[in-house]
Amino acid sequence: MKFAQRLDHVETSAIRELFKLLGKPGIISFAGGFPDSAMFDVEGIREASLRVLTDNPGPALQYGATEGHPPLREELAKFMSAKGVQGVEAHDLIVTTGSQQALDLIAKTLLDEGDVALVEAPTFLATIQCFRLYGPKVLGVPIDADGVRVDLLEEMVVRHRPKLVYIIPTFGNPSGAMLSLERRLQILRMAVQHQVVVVEDDPYGDLYFGAEPPPSLLALSHQVPGSRDWLLHCGSLSKVLSPGLRVGWLIAPPALLQRATMCKQFSDAHTSTYAQATAAEYLKSGRMPATLDHVRKVYGQRAATMGAALRRELGDAFSFNQPQGGLFFWGRLTGAGGAVADGQAFAKKAIEHNVAFVPGAPFFADQPDMASLRLSFATSDLDKIEAGVKRLGAALKE
Repeated sequence: MKFAQRLDHVETSAIRELFKLLGKPGIISFAGGFPDSAMFDVEGIREASLRVLTDNPGPALQYGATEGHPPLREELAKFMSAKGVQGVEAHDLIVTTGSQQALDLIAKTLLDEGDVALVEAPTFLATIQCFRLYGPKVLGVPIDADGVRVDLLEEMVVRHRPKLVYIIPTFGNPSGAMLSLERRLQILRMAVQHQVVVVEDDPYGDLYFGAEPPPSLLALSHQVPGSRDWLLHCGSLSKVLSPGLRVGWLIAPPALLQRATMCKQFSDAHTSTYAQATAAEYLKSGRMPATLDHVRKVYGQRAATMGAALRRELGDAFSFNQPQGGLFFWGRLTGAGGAVADGQAFAKKAIEHNVAFVPGAPFFADQPDMASLRLSFATSDLDKIEAGVKRLGAALKE
């Protein structure tokens, strides 16, 4: 069987491949990118689902509009307004099957063979693969503790004239970095000056542990005239409510939304109306703030525990910034004291000690940092975090 040549541009996710090794009994995994299913508000989702099936089941069980279930679009517009976004109405967004589909629709509508797309280095692995399917050259822009280096980003925008720039400003996957307020405004001004599309992916913005992060680029766009014309915003309920609902959304200028809706119609017709109706009822119920408070508290405790354990067990051999939100630690092996300094080699040693993480190299579009790695604290309780990091320390000392 002869397959499409565009598949030559992508490869199987290194994370998915790693999961094949995780069936080993007794292994502690810091490898996943999932939220903890124990954090899901099962009772609230059950009540929302029952209201859908009791009050008006017909529309929820029928085909629906490609743009999305109207009650959910209304609720999402209110949800975004509560997060400081001005001027977003229901017709300014479409519902997608997770924010992953929003990214695919953006790629379908914007990227051609030979284009350039700029992403953070490192960035979400699935985005790199998704973009590459459509033939562009994907290049990485270095980051630091405050997110993407805007000075280097602007240099690359001028040099490469990219079709789009993709960033996760708040608690990025895998970096956990939070883009500073000043850099967010700089990016909006850059978008206007150079007329380049900026894609803001914001699945983790509500998962902060202390002070709220700076407003999203979308919420700040009213401060930079003309920036809304160049800004695409992807949102998701997967990390804060349930990934199984597969509910995301895309906010974009009308011309792009129109074309993205056309592409979605050809792809899956519409996101599950039952899932959309359930999500709409949940948002109407007013339970989300309490759910978020609980999730932030639990993840914050886990992040604090992992940070302290990493400093104690790995010491100078591992350099990292303590995340202020999200689901991940990102760091580099330094080789201090003669310890291993290659993430992939360390991952193999760690598996032998019944603990797993993801080497950092696959998260780079180009020029991978072989010393980097990602750890997720999301699905491990405090005792498992302590035990797993102790195993990492033992593997590092071999």
